[in-house]
Amino acid sequence: MRFTRAIVRPPGATFAHGLSREPLGTPNLELALLQHQRYCDALLECGLALTRMPASDELADAPFVEDTALIARGRAITTRPGAPSRLGEVADVHDALVARGFEPDAIREPGTLDAGDVCEAGDIVFVGVSERTDEDGARQLATWLRAIGLAPRVVDVRGERSILHLKSGVSWLGDGRLLVIPELAGHAAFADFETVVVDASEAYAANAVRVNDRVLLAAGHPLAEAKLRDLGYLPLVLDMSEFAKLDGGLSCLSLRF
Repeated sequence: MRFTRAIVRPPGATFAHGLSREPLGTPNLELALLQHQRYCDALLECGLALTRMPASDELADAPFVEDTALIARGRAITTRPGAPSRLGEVADVHDALVARGFEPDAIREPGTLDAGDVCEAGDIVFVGVSERTDEDGARQLATWLRAIGLAPRVVDVRGERSILHLKSGVSWLGDGRLLVIPELAGHAAFADFETVVVDASEAYAANAVRVNDRVLLAAGHPLAEAKLRDLGYLPLVLDMSEFAKLDGGLSCLSLRF
């Protein structure tokens, strides 16, 4: 659970034109940049060194770097995003990984995979099949995970219309616990974990991020924050309003390793 580094990328000039499923309004770029900087400050506060990729004015969704790659056990693999407009993000992240000493593997066509559908929970890795990750992409990743000694569990969330990615509805807290939305609380894949269920009115809070001794949590979810504090966690609360407008969550904004 100890992270030392992360890759981040700030919003570019076209950020407001990014993909969105929810009618939450148009993101404010100036506010998004302030929120992104606070997010970076939080990672620094948690002890991480940051690689800051330059903003892209051509790739509106580029700040959501997590979707484009996965790093586990010292290995990296780039993904093949399920939204065609995001395919151009992968080459930039590949180059950033190479610059950090990785030799990334890759999800191959025709499979699609967004790493927002990948939830690492110790030696177990949940792989979601969703609107953006298809069965072929999930199979390719499962093969890669087994090869590096991890145990994949495929979780089909295509029937859960309230979430875009698996990690929109489940996060690893460490200590054998998962933070989940009510719809996923009884899923068989999570049966051997303790599930901490967020209130239905605070579903967005399920995309939290355990970073060393802290848990990054989206602001505006007092019930979830109280549950985490009662369990002994130390939430670090961050405003994510502008990223939520583009279906983005806390985990999306960095590649942590």
